[in-house]
Amino acid sequence: MKRFIRFLAAALIATAPAFANAGSSAAGKSVQPAAEVAAFANRVQQDLASRGANVAIVARMGRDPAQMPDGILYTHLGFWVYSTITNADGSTGKGYRVYNLYQQAGDRTRSDLVQDSPADFFAGAQRLDAGIIIPAAKLQRKLLSVINSPTYAALHNPNYSVLANPRSSQFQNCTEHTLDVLVAAIYDTSDITQIKANITAYFQPQIVEVGGMKRALATVASAALTTQDHGPVIGTATFGSVSRFMTRYNLTQDVYRMTPTGITRF
Repeated sequence: MKRFIRFLAAALIATAPAFANAGSSAAGKSVQPAAEVAAFANRVQQDLASRGANVAIVARMGRDPAQMPDGILYTHLGFWVYSTITNADGSTGKGYRVYNLYQQAGDRTRSDLVQDSPADFFAGAQRLDAGIIIPAAKLQRKLLSVINSPTYAALHNPNYSVLANPRSSQFQNCTEHTLDVLVAAIYDTSDITQIKANITAYFQPQIVEVGGMKRALATVASAALTTQDHGPVIGTATFGSVSRFMTRYNLTQDVYRMTPTGITRF
């Protein structure tokens, strides 16, 4: 029986969401050639700066799309904040710092808030493909205020689940933290109870189809795959669901996709 469960667990890892390591971790060595990663990261920075973006939400493709559930392209996103950057030689310049929630390397069920560079951010990408949301100008100003306040860290829940339910505070992933910060800025509140009430009222999660057996064995494959914060339907926050929410309520300046070959619209 134990062998059978291990077999099914291995099949789950191979076929369902490639979720055991869902591409929401800090990268070490670049998956793609480092020079290509650096060039692409700079291109994204330059594009955002040319559009006057002080805050943007950027997503990376940490897994092959063929391994992902229907309707989900990106595995990790963070806030890109236009900042003064101090270089190794002590000189300063302007660029983007990336505010992330990353799974811990030694414990995938826990997360940390980490700042890194655009090149570090894309080092974890399986493909150089970015989903980009530029919030409306007023919302950018409000997001800056929240990100630079104690609320940003206070909204972090280190109990990590790949499939975290954004309507619940039991677990959190990178996209849910981004959504919590976003809603905190929209409603000028740091009250997590109010934030979750507003998410429940206005935000439509991405439905993830997970078969009964796969769902039952999810925690066998990886504790970070737990679905215990869900009811019969599994719904989580994704780049697509966040962009749809923001577009529906006129909270965006622009939403688009960037690859090395150019820019396209969703």
